[in-house]
Amino acid sequence: MIKKLILPALLLSISIGNAQGKKTKTYEVASPEGKNKIQFQLVDNAPKYSVNHGKIQVITPSDMGFMLKNNEDFSKNFDVVKVENSTFDETWQQVWGEKKKIRNHYNQMVVKLQQKNAEKRKLEIQFRAYDDGIAFRYVYPKQGTKDSIFIMDEKTTFNLKEDGKAWWIPAYKENRYEYLYKDSPVSTLDTVHTPLTVESKSGLKLSFHEANLIDYASTTLVNNTGTQLKTDLVPWADGVKVRVKDTFTSSWRTLQIGENAGDLIESYLILNLNEPNKLGNPSYVKPFKYFGIWWAMHIGKYTFWEGEKQGATTDHAKDYIDFTAKEGLHHLLIEGWNKGWTPAWYENKMHMFSFTQSADNFDLDKVVEYGKEKGVELIGYHETGSNLINYMKQIDAGFALYKKLGIHTVKIGHVGSKLNMKEWHHGQFGVNYFRYVLQKAAEYDLAVFYHEPIKDTGERRTYPNMLAREAARGQEYNAWSEGNPPNHVVILPFTRMLSGPMDYTPGVLDVEIKQGYPGKRVHGTTAQQLAMYVCFYSPIQMLADLPENYAVPAFQFLKDVPTDWTDTKVLNAEIGQYITTARKDRNSDDWYLGSMTNEKARDISVPLTFLDSKATYEAQIYADAEGTDETHNPSAVAISKKTVKASDVLKLHLGGAGGTAVRFKKL
Repeated sequence: MIKKLILPALLLSISIGNAQGKKTKTYEVASPEGKNKIQFQLVDNAPKYSVNHGKIQVITPSDMGFMLKNNEDFSKNFDVVKVENSTFDETWQQVWGEKKKIRNHYNQMVVKLQQKNAEKRKLEIQFRAYDDGIAFRYVYPKQGTKDSIFIMDEKTTFNLKEDGKAWWIPAYKENRYEYLYKDSPVSTLDTVHTPLTVESKSGLKLSFHEANLIDYASTTLVNNTGTQLKTDLVPWADGVKVRVKDTFTSSWRTLQIGENAGDLIESYLILNLNEPNKLGNPSYVKPFKYFGIWWAMHIGKYTFWEGEKQGATTDHAKDYIDFTAKEGLHHLLIEGWNKGWTPAWYENKMHMFSFTQSADNFDLDKVVEYGKEKGVELIGYHETGSNLINYMKQIDAGFALYKKLGIHTVKIGHVGSKLNMKEWHHGQFGVNYFRYVLQKAAEYDLAVFYHEPIKDTGERRTYPNMLAREAARGQEYNAWSEGNPPNHVVILPFTRMLSGPMDYTPGVLDVEIKQGYPGKRVHGTTAQQLAMYVCFYSPIQMLADLPENYAVPAFQFLKDVPTDWTDTKVLNAEIGQYITTARKDRNSDDWYLGSMTNEKARDISVPLTFLDSKATYEAQIYADAEGTDETHNPSAVAISKKTVKASDVLKLHLGGAGGTAVRFKKL
């Protein structure tokens, strides 16, 4: 049942002395249980905010505002015109997700400012205090502006009270978000992407990000001095950060605050800051698992392009459909089905793909029809090569073809360092493009997952046809590069995945990649690959390996594990070291557990208190076999069963770079 409550709240204000000894009025808003508090004041007529978690000051007074075109300073010379406080409390239900019902409970303070100069520009700053963090955004209301507004810089800073360890990837690099995370002190950072996760010296776990990004540039963070992080909006090619008319609303600047690492994952602040569902419960939006020929292409068995080793042929597609149907799954992805693929398809140039014409040796109509006979639906694929001029000319025809064929999901790729070889994927141009395509897809009853995308800022709440995206270094790097080190997979849940579902493409059970490029392999165990389906959240999960590599008993877990959940609990975790996550199936009484570690072997005790205290369960356990780790018999999985209940403690042994996956089947 949804409950909504909007109440007036008393405005809290106090007077304190600033550095010059003057009295200045301070306004504050605290979260519902008082865990987090935001203070706002004008210091020499410039807006400043600070943040406390309990008795710990997290953010000391920090700058706000903008620089506009012609060096116009929109960050000072303000008066406070009005301050409004309110409370909001509702529980809303996700169409699909890692948790079915989410409570959105916050206290809000809206500060209305006006400059004292002749233009008398107005600015509204909205602050929200949650028990799992804080957020604020800027609203520039309509006020008779005749010319377009050009934002040249956003002056928002986060002045951390103390230094801490940050897990980060660099911004403004050719491979977008696809880099290995490094950890180093905040005070040593350059310019980095968000989510940026920090463990402060006081032990708090912090995540800086943004939510509800619409018609605005995405933010990166730059360290210029001490432990200060400053917003650095991703620019257009001409250097302008944001160009709008009449009015603008920034994305929410978000700071999630946890006392342990799992608190960050169990926070739904990013989703809560997005607008409610605009699509209802569309029948074409469904969580699922899928097979594909993608991995065979990455390990060199097949090619994306036409030729002797062409992957996308009618015969290959039928073989994969037969396998998908035999294993009881219903979705299959075939990349390379269309014209335009060449051996240089991934290089930076304006590639010319067709989105309606089938490649030689591939008959789209026949493949779709054969799939329907077998109960297998094809997933569409559009690789744009970042040539959006070409894509926009064909998008309606491409989507209409899929609707005609009864295809309801499309993967859309954007390989290339810049869109149209000119604009960043995460500038205002890219932000608007990706949202436009999402809305366009809904017109054709299509759900979407993006590769090489803009990062997630919670759009899936508003548009549940936004299933997942890549936006990080995924499994494919194990196929043809030095690979992802063992700690990568226990960093991702606390960094990239705090923004939203990731299409990591797990499920490679032949971790030594015997059919692939010499010397390339997955730096982890098969049991760890199983655990990813619980530890890595996505409503769509690929079973990435070759069909013949699934002829092993451990494959049963991948057939059983769902992709839609009622509840999620992080049972124990340390960033970059290990994680144990439990999730309850939305469509049964079963729970699933995944536990993963970095290169260090671990023994972990897991209290099963999340289980129904009145029930008994069969624990179906898939663990690293004795003596197994990344380099010793990594494919060996020990499968066992035992009867358990909520009062029990499950003891797990994880080999180095290993894992354990468990299904708790209610008896």
